[in-house]
Amino acid sequence: MVEHGQTSMAGQRLGAPETLGISTLEPGHKPPAMPAGRLVPIRVLLLDDSEEIFDISHRASGRVLFETVCSHLNLIEGDYFGLEFQSRHRKMVSLYKCNPCMRVCPGPKHTVLRFVVKFFPPDHTVLLEELTRYLFALQVRQDLASGRLTCSDPSAALLVSHIIQSEIGDFEETRFSQTKHEYYRLLEVASRLEMYGIRLHPAKDREGTKLSLAVAHGGVLVFQGHNRINDFNWSKIRKLSFKRRRFLVKLRADPSNVNQDTLEFLMASRDCCKMFWKICVEYHAFFRLFEEPRPKPKPVLFSRGSSFRFSGRTQKQVIDYVKENEFKKLPFNRSVLMIFICVCLSFSEVTCALVTLVNGHADDCRAATPSPLISPMLNDTGAIRTDDEEDNRRKNCRTDKAYCIAKELLNTERTYLKDLELITVLFQGVLDKEDCVPEALKTLLTSTYEPLHSHHTHFLQELEERLSLWEGQCNMQVKGEIQRLGDLLLKSVQELKALSAQLEMSSECVFALERACVASCRLECVCREFELQKVCYIPLNVFLLSPLHRLLHYRQILDRLCKHYPPTHTDYSDCKAALDDVCKLEAALRPGLEEIENYQKLLELQKDLIGVEHLAVAGRQLIRLGCLSKLSGKGLQQRMFFLFNGVLLYSTRGITSTNQFTVHRQLPLHGMTIRESEDEWGVPHSFTLMVQQQSLVVAARSESEMEKWMEDLKMAVDMAEESNGPTADLLTASKGVKSSGASEVESEDDHRGSQTSLQCNGNDSANTRHRGNTTAHVCWHRNTSVSKLDFSIATENQLSGNLLRKFKNSNGWQRLWVVFTNFTLFFYKTHEDEYPLASLPLLGYSVTHAGESENIHKDHVFKLHFKSHIYYFRTESEYFFERWMTVIRSATASASRTRYLNRTEPD
Repeated sequence: MVEHGQTSMAGQRLGAPETLGISTLEPGHKPPAMPAGRLVPIRVLLLDDSEEIFDISHRASGRVLFETVCSHLNLIEGDYFGLEFQSRHRKMVSLYKCNPCMRVCPGPKHTVLRFVVKFFPPDHTVLLEELTRYLFALQVRQDLASGRLTCSDPSAALLVSHIIQSEIGDFEETRFSQTKHEYYRLLEVASRLEMYGIRLHPAKDREGTKLSLAVAHGGVLVFQGHNRINDFNWSKIRKLSFKRRRFLVKLRADPSNVNQDTLEFLMASRDCCKMFWKICVEYHAFFRLFEEPRPKPKPVLFSRGSSFRFSGRTQKQVIDYVKENEFKKLPFNRSVLMIFICVCLSFSEVTCALVTLVNGHADDCRAATPSPLISPMLNDTGAIRTDDEEDNRRKNCRTDKAYCIAKELLNTERTYLKDLELITVLFQGVLDKEDCVPEALKTLLTSTYEPLHSHHTHFLQELEERLSLWEGQCNMQVKGEIQRLGDLLLKSVQELKALSAQLEMSSECVFALERACVASCRLECVCREFELQKVCYIPLNVFLLSPLHRLLHYRQILDRLCKHYPPTHTDYSDCKAALDDVCKLEAALRPGLEEIENYQKLLELQKDLIGVEHLAVAGRQLIRLGCLSKLSGKGLQQRMFFLFNGVLLYSTRGITSTNQFTVHRQLPLHGMTIRESEDEWGVPHSFTLMVQQQSLVVAARSESEMEKWMEDLKMAVDMAEESNGPTADLLTASKGVKSSGASEVESEDDHRGSQTSLQCNGNDSANTRHRGNTTAHVCWHRNTSVSKLDFSIATENQLSGNLLRKFKNSNGWQRLWVVFTNFTLFFYKTHEDEYPLASLPLLGYSVTHAGESENIHKDHVFKLHFKSHIYYFRTESEYFFERWMTVIRSATASASRTRYLNRTEPD
């Protein structure tokens, strides 16, 4: 039961008008069942500083009290929150759900419990309910006022401006009209700060140095003052424990780590040590587990160690629950605490006064106060928007080229960090559960990708904060300090130079994983199953190589900045120095990158092909793959061709559960001649391959395709002439597959014979689940081809960002987060989504400007079309229009060797 005599909100006490939000519990939502017994009043201080009294049975557990509070607030996502109270030793202690309230709370009648945010997710957009985000914003406001959330003055000004604007609204607009949007923006800025959600616990190291420990979603953190000096990701930690006052962190074995594998910290008391250990247990379970851990069976005789466990839903369970259930949206009151200040102070004066309060400065700031900063609008929902809404957004979009380049870096860095998390969190989490994985492989993956993930996490936080300030309004003096990118990039590149060993080892990770899969069929199945998950939207090995690819993108970004800035610009020297460092680092790693990229393509093709073995061996190079029509007595028949150095093989789609390609012939390139034969056979775009007095007539779908095939074939033949002979480069063929020789020309019955043999033998690989959207399959469906040079161009041309999409016959534009990689557009609702909603392979498509006859009447629109499939896309500025056109053209127009060697990157 709740006493309703003191339920007025803070804003109502001040006489302010009500501001309404949205809750998702209906008024009839029932509180949890109350155990029988005497009722005791318990006071709870809520996040808006109002106090409620709840009558709770003296036998009730902490869960009953907590759920009663959530029911009172109509709060669905209550699992992010908790109750805490001050212990007898004046320490704030959590009220755990499994503990009885009366036994834990000292003098419950006189104790005031605080309702607080307990778990801080790194991405505020996973909070699906408006009420949840509002309560998080109130927690941020409290942390700022108490000094817990420390930050720079510009960041503090930005945060305070959003707090004020959320409570008084925009100038000359309906009061409170912007409340909802501003506290969304408040969370967006706050979540990027170093101290967001951090609760420091004093400790000392073995030498007696004063430190602080904290726990976050990613692991255990070590601070000295307010500076983070170390962090231990969950994947690095083998065990957390405590012995009296000693808190122990046991790390996984790492040969590259010269330090001890067990770290020891001394805390103030055993209670402090145990309390922090419990917090770590809860954080690990909430963010890392898929479901609530089951309780351990109680020992019959003796109990060793603490029986404490996490109780409640995990973050994944909360998200799934809210997504799978529809709740009626109900209004809720918002507190308004700043109205009285605004009577006597201007907006900028309030901002300056609160920044002074937050950061403890005593200087008079009224003389030179910058304008309030405005956070970027990045909370896109992916819904259909009207043209007026989008036009208003685009009017506020900055078009300065340096800003656009910085925005491109931010967008692609977000995608890159999520790709790293797929390895460090998801994939390594899968491997940790398997007994078939060698410890050396686990150690190699951890030591390679964890340092890179940590580096780029910090870099992205700095980048997001810089862009938020850049997008705001500020005076010229401040603008010169924050509207630059070179200093951040130079710092990041110098740190990457120290991580060059990890960058180089990413290639070894691909080799090591393949060796382990060859040795263990179970591990191969585990990797194949993981690769089939939605979150693994491209081949797993491409994720492993992403750190090397990212260097190429940094070089492009810096090159564009250096071309944009004059040498006298304040940011030019840092950009130029960073570019020089990146080029040196890239030059050192490029030979290994070219080798491992070729190896990765061969591994992918090995999964696509039936009929050849040991495709990925030293010295073999993929030159081109794609569709050609083979001329036979029945006419032209579609075949899939694969051109390697020394050998050309062709195949067709086998009748299998995975639609893999069944290889029919291998043609040696040594002694092969190629000539055009359109006039000879009367088949457009045809040419003849002559080898060992046998001929094979094939036709391409266009003249340009024919020229590319002939050019690459002639180059490969020249390479073969310099090799050791006609048999040296042939692949190992499976039983029933013909190799080179006098019977090289395919007979009419060969195709049927291969299929029948395959079905009868029941090839194991045919029964294995397989990705169906690989490059070879796309080439087959689109009747096109891709060369080694196309793969190299695609590696460099990757892009992420928001696009507006419209179908041919639709009216509205849909705002989507789009990632372009691996010749494909992947569509997400927002950049925080775990996996793409849909994808569009671009091989075979054409990209053009939208013509006037198509009645689009919008700026920066390009059209993608393939046969009857037509899509329109809009960008937010001319810069991004050119960038998207550039990268998409790299996928829609296959490169010839000559054009690639002569190409120049557009400015």
